[in-house]
Amino acid sequence: MMRPRNRVRLALAMLLLAGACCPLLSHAPNRLLGGQGLYLSALPGAAWLAAPALPLLLAPWLPDSRRLHGLLATCAAALANGLLLLAGNEAARRAGGDPDALSRTAFGAGFWLLQLGAGLCLAEALRGLALKPRLRALAVCAAGLPALALLAAGRLDALALLREYHNDADAFRQALLRHLQLLGLSVPPAALLGAALGLAAFRRPRVEAWLFPLLNTLQTVPSLALFALLIAPLAWLGRLWPQSGIAGIGLAPAVTALALYSLLPMTHGALAALRQVPAAARDSARGIGMSPWQVFRLVELPLALPVLMAGLRVTTVQAVGLAAVAALIGAGGFGAIVFQGLSASAPDQVLLGTLPIVILTLCCDTVFKLLAPRLERAPR
Repeated sequence: MMRPRNRVRLALAMLLLAGACCPLLSHAPNRLLGGQGLYLSALPGAAWLAAPALPLLLAPWLPDSRRLHGLLATCAAALANGLLLLAGNEAARRAGGDPDALSRTAFGAGFWLLQLGAGLCLAEALRGLALKPRLRALAVCAAGLPALALLAAGRLDALALLREYHNDADAFRQALLRHLQLLGLSVPPAALLGAALGLAAFRRPRVEAWLFPLLNTLQTVPSLALFALLIAPLAWLGRLWPQSGIAGIGLAPAVTALALYSLLPMTHGALAALRQVPAAARDSARGIGMSPWQVFRLVELPLALPVLMAGLRVTTVQAVGLAAVAALIGAGGFGAIVFQGLSASAPDQVLLGTLPIVILTLCCDTVFKLLAPRLERAPR
């Protein structure tokens, strides 16, 4: 047997085969009962998915070329969107066209494995094409356009996930706004304070000696415990200043805890950014008579900005995930949907709260990655 040329693509091909052997969908008579697995081979119209899947399965034995990478990227996108269309059609067929049917057709393990495999194949193909970050982002957006078109056309409405959304769309929109509010109120203050602490640690080594042990200790406190510890002092502040709107549960402790958790990565990023500024650049600036403030504003800050933004990216991505836990103290957000689904034993409701968090995390990460090359090319 001919040895594979690319072991990464071989692993991805095995992942696709594993997904094809698992149930693609699960059909249940109602929301609460367990479903019966539906395999890909038994679904009407599944045969045409062999066209985009075959090149991906044969890719480990094919020689590398730019044309091959383009073909694999196209096939991966076609497979991912084709699976979505197939799932939507099967859900509509089993619902019999009745939007109020009690039966639920949900995604199975096979669907997620195949989508994961297709996504990784797409990422591997785009890496092989060596596109610029902006073109890579455009390629990913183009791969997702058919899925958005299916969503807008209502072709996926019969799926259990979409039915959960339509059952309470207002609550979903409120959760989105609250999640963004938690990020907007916690990340900017933490970024400013973390940058200031990083600068203080850089200027004064004694500050670094006690600052990072303190922040590391704070980071080891479980998030739920930190939320609970903040209830009493914030409730006391709320009683002192009733007009402030501060309370022991809700938005105030959630924002405070998220900001505290964000301090460590932001402070580390700021300190690392300042340390990587060449000493020769500082010496040259001082040699031409710049004041300490001018050295910082005109030399250190521009040179440190790319690494500083990387620290802000880590801080933001971490806060997106941690904001879900804030729902346990009444702060809302997508975590509220997740915990409601867990209490009702409704996996699709849990998924409805989880997927937006994952998408929001990827969007934040992508935005910062697109900004990074611009900052590196910015004039110093």
